[in-house]
Amino acid sequence: MSTTQINPNLIQVNRYHFINAFPVREDDGFTLVDTTLPRGAGELIAAARGAGAEIKRIALTHGHGDHVGSLDALRQQLGQSVEVLVPDLDARIHAGEKVLDGKLPGQWPKLATRPDVRLTGGERIGSLEVIPTPGHTPGHVSLLDTRDQTVIVGDVFTSIGGLAVSNHFNLRFPLAAIATWDKTKDLESAQRLRALGPSMLVVGHGGPVRNPTQAMDEAIAGAGG
Repeated sequence: MSTTQINPNLIQVNRYHFINAFPVREDDGFTLVDTTLPRGAGELIAAARGAGAEIKRIALTHGHGDHVGSLDALRQQLGQSVEVLVPDLDARIHAGEKVLDGKLPGQWPKLATRPDVRLTGGERIGSLEVIPTPGHTPGHVSLLDTRDQTVIVGDVFTSIGGLAVSNHFNLRFPLAAIATWDKTKDLESAQRLRALGPSMLVVGHGGPVRNPTQAMDEAIAGAGG
C-alpha cells in the first residue's frame, strides 16, 4: 500500500497499484472514502494516524467489493462510534432486498456492517457534498469537497492510461466497464460531474486529474456524450 498527499485536505491510499481509498481531513479527524479490498483495515488506519488524526467516519461511493472490502474489519477495529455512510440503493442490495430486476454486474460481498446513514444525494458529510451519480451501480454517489471543488468520483471515471468514463470498454482498464450496471445513467452522471466545473478529480482506479475539464470533455465525447 502506498500513501500520497494529494492536497492539504486529501490523501490517496493505493493498494495493488490500482485501487484507491481517500482519507479526507476534517476538523475532528478523517472521513475515509471507500475501503479497498479485504485485509486493508490496518494499513488504512495506519495511514490516517501517520497523517496525524483518526478515522471518524467511513463514506462509500458504492457497494462493489473493491470499495467495501475492508469495511467490516474497519468497523470492528475502530468501534461503533465510527459512523458509516452508504448509498441507499447499494445498502439495500447488500441487505438482500430486491430493488432491481436482473443480475447486477460486479462483486457484491456479504457485509456484517449496517450503515448508520443511507445517502441519496444532497447530504453534507463535513466538507463533502453528496452528489448522486448512479450508473456504475444503482446507488453510486460522488463527493464534492466544497473547500476547493475537488470531486471524489468513485468509478464514474477511471484514469489508468488516461481519463475515461466507465460506461464503455476501455482496453487500458476494462474492469470498470465490465462492472457497470447502466451505461446510459453512468454517462449522464459523468456529464453531471462535468457541469460542476471541478478543480480536480480523484478516482477509484488511477491517479488524480488536476484541472480536468478538457479531459472530462474528451472522455465524455469518447463515451458517446
